[in-house]
Amino acid sequence: MATKSRNTWFLIVLVCAGLVIGGLIGQLASQISWLNWLSYGQEFGLAEPLTLDLSVIKITFGFVVNINMASIIGIAIALLIYRWL
Repeated sequence: MATKSRNTWFLIVLVCAGLVIGGLIGQLASQISWLNWLSYGQEFGLAEPLTLDLSVIKITFGFVVNINMASIIGIAIALLIYRWL
């Protein structure tokens, strides 16, 4: 049972790493003319943060996801690495 949860956490960490590294590569590739297709993507979420003011405490919620082609490729590579390991 412990190995199944550890594998799940390993998969989540690997996919997040693929997403972050792919996003970084997408940003860097936007400067190169023949690789700028890697930076095409979509941004979605709460564009402006939602603020809840209870006069004693103020809570601000915000969540934006920016995914591009390089991030999708990074996730695919992470899943292939997970299956290989």
